[in-house]
Amino acid sequence: MEKYLACSEATEAFGRFLGARLQSGDVICMSGDLGAGKTMLSRGIAQALGVTAEEVTSPTFAIMNVYQGKNLEIRHFDLYRLNRPEELEDIGFDEYAGGSGVTLIEWAELFREQLPEEYLQIVLRREGEGRKILLTARGERYAALLEEVEKVADFSY
Repeated sequence: MEKYLACSEATEAFGRFLGARLQSGDVICMSGDLGAGKTMLSRGIAQALGVTAEEVTSPTFAIMNVYQGKNLEIRHFDLYRLNRPEELEDIGFDEYAGGSGVTLIEWAELFREQLPEEYLQIVLRREGEGRKILLTARGERYAALLEEVEKVADFSY
């Protein structure tokens, strides 16, 4: 499924829409060039789960940020600076990804073999002032989630 998000506000709004539908154990894997909107989308998701926008920052140097939402913990990974699968073991990736809470993974494409079996894949591409997002379900849970997203009106405001 493909959607166009016309501006930063639409990207965060889409994140809030998606975040409001997430449940414990959900994994969102995001890919896209630098500045494509991965952290912006993560900020919207976290807001929907009860985290303030100011708390959500790119975990580029920390590798993982943890936010406490109203009912769920959010683990926000950025794998950009990692070079080998062994580094994922060092940070306890397998223990966090897909466990209780919600897992957001930026630069997920760098370690496809280490990703959980099921997840929602989101590829973001800058297009004009906005961005195009491509959503792909990996598993039944995420196929149902995409059906709900498909019913939603345009986020291109």
